[in-house]
Amino acid sequence: MNRIIRIAAALALTVSLAAGAIAAEGASIGGEVKKIDESAGKITLKHGPAKSLGMDEPMTMIYRVKDPAMLKQVKVGDKVTFEAEEATSGYTVTKMQKAK
Repeated sequence: MNRIIRIAAALALTVSLAAGAIAAEGASIGGEVKKIDESAGKITLKHGPAKSLGMDEPMTMIYRVKDPAMLKQVKVGDKVTFEAEEATSGYTVTKMQKAK
């Protein structure tokens, strides 16, 4: 009986980890840098659907950045992948890197 419980627990953990990885992957959004405003800590991104933000259509938006240092790592025209969250002050990019 203990063996069955251990196998079931291991299976449940595996499924949970796989679901978490899929959810995290779905949070990444592909886009292109259109404008950078370092003094305001904002970036304009043209991006595809952002399911993690409830956006089903491609659009161009201005985002705040969580860490202003992110703005120094990209330039206008760069393709990026990013994650963002909705806050009371608008949408904020929490992670960003150049697309491969």
